[in-house]
Amino acid sequence: MTSVLEIKPFLGLSDLLFGASMADAEKVFGKAEDSEFLDDIEDCQSTVWHYWELGFSLFFDEKTEQVFCCVEIDNEDVILWGQKIFSFSEKQIVDLFKSKGITEFETELHEWGEKRLSFDEANIDFYFEKNKLSSINYGKSEMDLPLILPN
Repeated sequence: MTSVLEIKPFLGLSDLLFGASMADAEKVFGKAEDSEFLDDIEDCQSTVWHYWELGFSLFFDEKTEQVFCCVEIDNEDVILWGQKIFSFSEKQIVDLFKSKGITEFETELHEWGEKRLSFDEANIDFYFEKNKLSSINYGKSEMDLPLILPN
């Protein structure tokens, strides 16, 4: 199993690339602690594997024969571009993305108090509670780019 979790925008999580199969995910991260089927979002059905102890969940799209398409992560040791991102403020995250040439972003304050910082170009959302990063959601690009499959 992978020891350091690394967010790889556009590509995947650590050694698991978007487009990978469930069998590939199990080879990389082992057996999930829990799983569920989500179909409550319009035109979206996914099988979700939860790795509670490791602090992330993997989403497998039912429309594309259950390939890895999205991840939600709250593991505070996760790395993004060599940085432990959970220690960053909202401004530091914006500056990091700008340094990578991703300058467009938007924010939204949800009714329940969470703030979302989104970089649509990278298909990644950061969620803050009381100005502290609490979770990150990201997935394969919604653009018509080819899937990157593992070897």
